[in-house]
Amino acid sequence: MLKPHLSTFLLFFLLQFSLSTVRSATLSADITALKALKAAVKPSTIPPSSCLESWDFSSDPCSLPRLTHFICGLTCSPDSSRVVSITLDSQGYSGTLTPLVSQLTQLVILDLGQNFFYGTIPPSLSSLTQLQSLSLRTNSFSGYLPSSIGNLKSLQELDLSANSLSGYLPNTLFSLSKLTRLDLSFNNFSGQLPKLPPNLQTLAIKANSLSGSISKLSFNGLTQLETLELSANSLVGVLPGWFFQLPSLQQVNMANNSLIGVEIWKPDKECSELVAVDLGFNKIEGYLPVNISEYPVLASLSLRYNRLRGPIPLEFSQKGTLKRLYLDGNYLSGTPPAGFFAVPGGVAGSFGDNCLQTCPASSQLCLPSQKPGSVCKQMYGRCAWINARRAVAVKPQARDGDENSA
Repeated sequence: MLKPHLSTFLLFFLLQFSLSTVRSATLSADITALKALKAAVKPSTIPPSSCLESWDFSSDPCSLPRLTHFICGLTCSPDSSRVVSITLDSQGYSGTLTPLVSQLTQLVILDLGQNFFYGTIPPSLSSLTQLQSLSLRTNSFSGYLPSSIGNLKSLQELDLSANSLSGYLPNTLFSLSKLTRLDLSFNNFSGQLPKLPPNLQTLAIKANSLSGSISKLSFNGLTQLETLELSANSLVGVLPGWFFQLPSLQQVNMANNSLIGVEIWKPDKECSELVAVDLGFNKIEGYLPVNISEYPVLASLSLRYNRLRGPIPLEFSQKGTLKRLYLDGNYLSGTPPAGFFAVPGGVAGSFGDNCLQTCPASSQLCLPSQKPGSVCKQMYGRCAWINARRAVAVKPQARDGDENSA
């Protein structure tokens, strides 16, 4: 008969063995994929204190408790058999993304952001049909965005910003029917915008090489789009009137493109949520679009450094929600409405570097100084400029032409 202390020790050992057996059931294909993922990273870029350093395959990846091995970077399913999340720490890992990651078929989150991964995005990622969030942001991935990305039907967030990806955006993006957030900023994508996923709430593709005009086909059905960031591209043409009537649109930034015009239709004042618009540093011509002042919650507007001319509409100064107004760097003429200067600090912004007359030098809004008269004469023509100055002297609030067109 066993002694009591030996019996207790044996029972404890058997219990631990039983638990380790139950909890050491990570699918072999998942283990193979994890091994390949780590092997594709240069060992010299894996610091001692990092998550990848703790990936020691002498232990089962999903075994519990994790005291020394696999202490971070991955999450397993409740039954400890499948890997459902990989979120690597930002430690400067350098390497490629192995195609074998496709074996992690229960993966819901894949985040390798803010490291130095390079090479192409493997098309085999399309096998991860359960994936809801994919982030490869701030790495050095290059090449095309695989058209097979459209197979990720569960994807809700896709962030590939700050890489070196190039080529046209695949039409298969439209197939990502559950996608609500798409960020492809700071890459080298070119060509026109394709038809966009229908449930997008946030779209950011700034600082690329997109070209062509804004097409209704691309935005058709986007009833939930709230934030649009397309600045610093090569977009051309006229921004059409339907654009600002997308029903959920709140923030628009299309600065630093080559747009030549903008149409503003009167809004549905009960439904419009448009808060901020930045169309600065384009080539927009014509008069300031007065209809934009009718958007009920508009708080910030920038049309700086375009080719706009004529007076600043009185309606702009009467809009109580407007807190930021940047109109500098155009060819605006006449006298700015007095309402802008009635309440000190009421509106922030700039009317400087225009052709305005009698803009109060004491106001920050009138900085920097106006363009030389010779530049304004060249824009308006000598006689028209002289007549404009005379009109200001007689009727300070006179307005040129039809400011409803832009």
